[in-house]
Amino acid sequence: MDIHNLHITKSTGDKVKFSLDKLRASLTKSGADKETIDHIIDSVRDELYQGISTKEIYNRAFALLKKKKSHYASRYKLKKAIYELGPTGFPFERFISELLKYSGYKTEVGSILQGECVQHEIDVIAHTKNTSIIIECKFHNEPGLNCNVKVPLYFNSRYQDVKSFWDKNSKNKTTLTKGWVVTNTRFTEDAIQYGKCCGLYLLSWDYPKDNSLQDRIERLGLYPITVSTLLTSREKQFLLSRDIVLCKQLLHDKFYLDHLGVSEIRKKKILNEIEQLCQL
Repeated sequence: MDIHNLHITKSTGDKVKFSLDKLRASLTKSGADKETIDHIIDSVRDELYQGISTKEIYNRAFALLKKKKSHYASRYKLKKAIYELGPTGFPFERFISELLKYSGYKTEVGSILQGECVQHEIDVIAHTKNTSIIIECKFHNEPGLNCNVKVPLYFNSRYQDVKSFWDKNSKNKTTLTKGWVVTNTRFTEDAIQYGKCCGLYLLSWDYPKDNSLQDRIERLGLYPITVSTLLTSREKQFLLSRDIVLCKQLLHDKFYLDHLGVSEIRKKKILNEIEQLCQL
């Protein structure tokens, strides 16, 4: 088959041209060596057909990576692992909070702030010594659901109400400098344009370029616990319910695996996978 004329089906239902370069780039981010990547590309290419879904391509590449080394597969499944933080958005809020902690912020999750007009529940508040930011987290547990302009439009009105009261309150020892909207999917062009215009900071899976959610996770090695290919869904949900949202946290709180009744042999494999995953 001539792959130059091959079209694949995205999760949104849109048809796009297949890109071998994009597949290679995503496999490279898993940390796999060139020989492994070449082998996977050759195998996947043999199974392509007109209209194949991106999910089918992903599943095949993931299975081959997992067969080679589990931590390769874990890195490769990062985007899917973020969806698995659901079905509610609370673990995603905790995850964003932990990301910011490792970037030097002190954070609070699920706080109530007084605005000039009404009170507001804020997903995450992040403080430095002199400044604070408030963050709205928009979590989707399936691909194809992007954030349109209504999301930053709505949050900006809340931010302005909170800031108006914050600036007048002498008890606040920091300056509220920014409002963020964070999503695990993507923003529409209108949403990005509005965010730029009104001064909100937007962070999504692939935006802003070179400092997106994906970039930050991979740069800091802060992978969600759901990337593990060795933990079961039940075990992941147990850990999330104990506020273990990062792989790095499990390395410090290994006793949770004992609570789960994980055997010593399996425990060693799980921790080995996570240690290799978190190495920068």
